[in-house]
Amino acid sequence: MASPVECGMGRQRWILHLDLDAFFPSVEELLNPALKGKAIIVGGDPNARGVVSSASYAARRYGVRSAMPMAQALRLCPHAIVLHGHHHKYGEYSARVMRILREITPLVEPLSIDEAFLDITGCERLWGPPLEIGALVRRRIRDEVGLPASVGIAANKLVAKIACGQAKPDGLLLVRPGEEAAFLAPLAVRELWGVGAVTAERLEGLGIATIGDLAALGADYMQRVLGDHGRGLHRASLGIDDSPVVSEHQRQSISQERTFSRDVDEPDVLAKELLRMSEHVAASLRSANQVAQTVRIKLRYEDFTTLTRQVRLDQPTDQGQRVHDAAAALFRQHWRGRPLRLLGVGVSGLLDGAGYQLDLFDDLDQRRASLDRALDTIRDRFGRDAIQRASLAKPGRRAEDDREDDATPPAEPAPRSPKPPHS
Repeated sequence: MASPVECGMGRQRWILHLDLDAFFPSVEELLNPALKGKAIIVGGDPNARGVVSSASYAARRYGVRSAMPMAQALRLCPHAIVLHGHHHKYGEYSARVMRILREITPLVEPLSIDEAFLDITGCERLWGPPLEIGALVRRRIRDEVGLPASVGIAANKLVAKIACGQAKPDGLLLVRPGEEAAFLAPLAVRELWGVGAVTAERLEGLGIATIGDLAALGADYMQRVLGDHGRGLHRASLGIDDSPVVSEHQRQSISQERTFSRDVDEPDVLAKELLRMSEHVAASLRSANQVAQTVRIKLRYEDFTTLTRQVRLDQPTDQGQRVHDAAAALFRQHWRGRPLRLLGVGVSGLLDGAGYQLDLFDDLDQRRASLDRALDTIRDRFGRDAIQRASLAKPGRRAEDDREDDATPPAEPAPRSPKPPHS
């Protein structure tokens, strides 16, 4: 395996973005070769308001897309084969892919179960030029795991990710340094990070249809229109991005954010989102065998004003209830009742969980930890949405999202300590 010294000392920065094509259906085809080439939809029950998790390219040709209601997907593609999915198998295949990536460079930042960034700067002397490295990654994943993958390569994460999207399906695209703005210019403005459906509609209403249109208007104009967010989007439109690739060993925090499709001020809706995100963040802690010392919330209002607040816990934790209690207290203290565009929950001050365990005399903590372990087991086997707490299932409208961001997705599960879980 390459070392950080071997990969990372080159003068020209090179970032590779990998995305497994139609990951869930592709795994299903490996498990059942008879499905090869057919219209496959992985998702929930259409009779229970289920949604599409993923669709094969054969189904996508009919307009089927992720997050679409399953009933709508079947109207578009009535002959599709609907599968609830083998979610535990998806995790296994993802782990195999991530191991291959870490053999190319230790600087791997997983974004989700099926995509990751690699910093391949300085790896040329080990694996060849960037294009050869991209081809190597795709070939190894195809030969050793059996999955198709697309790769984008550029001098930064922003452009590499967009290049990967342009290379799909099963392709490879490199954007050379200095060509970023020209590459981005003809693409739809919706391709930019930070541009969800609502922002895209606002920009398009101003006549900004392409990334090049946005770039031509200038940073000052964009700031007048969208505040600091607009200035950041203008910078992105030029292909400028300095964000580093952060490996699991380097990460100092875990967070999840939700940008709503419309501004939300209903307390019950926000409370459910807060609980859901707290549970997700805590599960990520347990997956990585870590505990957190600090909990924070992030509030972004309709005018893009953003507020972050945090609190240090009395004792490090990986429990969903403790994360939620702290996040909810911060929310009650700092939310002023104004409509929110974005809500986020995060934890920081991460420690190795092996050194922390429950107070053996605290029966409540033991019961909470047992419940968390049971939920983890069910979700690992049947998927993240297979079970939820009753408070999340109560009647009431759920806010639909513009974009959900796992800024720090779970790492490949660490070996679990034989000790009881920590508080």
